[in-house]
Amino acid sequence: MISEVGLAERSCQVDTYLNRRLELVRGEGVYLYTAAGERYLDMMSNYGVNILGYGHPAVTRALTAQISHLPALHCSFNNDVRAAASRALIDRLGGSYRRLYWSNSGAEAIEAALKFAVLATGRKRFIACRDGYHGKTLGALSATHGSKYRAAFEPLLWEFCHIDFGSAEALESAIDDETAAFLVEPIQGESGVLIPDATYLRAVREICDRTGVLLILDEIQTGAGRTGTFLASRHSGVDGDIVCLGKGIAGGVPIGITATTAEVADRIGRSAHTSTFGGNPLACAGVLAVLGVLDDSFLAEVAAKGRVFMERLSELDSPLVKAVRGSGLMIGVEVFSKRNEILQSLQRARILTIPAGENVVRFLPPYVIDEAHLESVVETLNRTSPWRR
Repeated sequence: MISEVGLAERSCQVDTYLNRRLELVRGEGVYLYTAAGERYLDMMSNYGVNILGYGHPAVTRALTAQISHLPALHCSFNNDVRAAASRALIDRLGGSYRRLYWSNSGAEAIEAALKFAVLATGRKRFIACRDGYHGKTLGALSATHGSKYRAAFEPLLWEFCHIDFGSAEALESAIDDETAAFLVEPIQGESGVLIPDATYLRAVREICDRTGVLLILDEIQTGAGRTGTFLASRHSGVDGDIVCLGKGIAGGVPIGITATTAEVADRIGRSAHTSTFGGNPLACAGVLAVLGVLDDSFLAEVAAKGRVFMERLSELDSPLVKAVRGSGLMIGVEVFSKRNEILQSLQRARILTIPAGENVVRFLPPYVIDEAHLESVVETLNRTSPWRR
């Protein structure tokens, strides 16, 4: 049954979203609440956005202060909060990353990365991976694989070759003299939390260096601490020429970030790519607040919670479980069948999760989740009717 609010909302919107028939009006900590006060454990952190949960004091203070002071300012003007956020983020990224471009979403970060690769190389052919997901705007959609999102809009804007994820040999075979860049996720989230061999990104980096192809890392879902390090690519000790960030790095405020090496940045001309709202002080204040929380000790806790949760999920008493995989608090449970029934049963039990791939239940909980919450999810799964059949 759809509520009056749901009917009103859906009657005014283009119908592009699945309707989960749940009206949520408030968040606190790791919970979301309905108008009637029903409490739902958020094990998806609003699709990976609310990484510090809801109402985190550091984020709330920073955003409240900034919205009353100066929420928006075009990047043609200088700003103290943007300057501080830029320096703090460059310092946190470390390694090869020296310049930032600010935008408003992960898809925008990808769009900028593709344009920057063309400007830096003079070439316009790209390589990405099968089952990869990089967004739905037309440039990003050219990189995203699969007919589910692409078919209605082909031919698309960019020339992309899609290769097998995790195969350095496939990358080397696909590169030619017209290739500008290889775009890859360290972990494929949308397709099922797929994790390549530990040597994969190092081999990719070597191939790109040898052939003069830029490496673009899509860390929109895996970055900002999701896997227990600030960037998932750091597990492999690899930097890209360009890295894209988004989702939760501004504490829930819309954000996209494209970070580049100095060499790439030096090839990008003035007015080549701009955004009216990109780098607004409100989002930058959120970034500063989040970076202040995500120190090494906090990220070590994220990694430890993820290990405990994966161990408990691996002990699930159900013949439906095919595999449990993940890194930090980015975890997928692949099942042989009944994935959607499981998602619906969890929602009825007031636990919110999301799908991935064809048969994966994906967990992206807020980093402030505790082990008692994670244990309650495992206990609920063991009681959930689809597991028992």
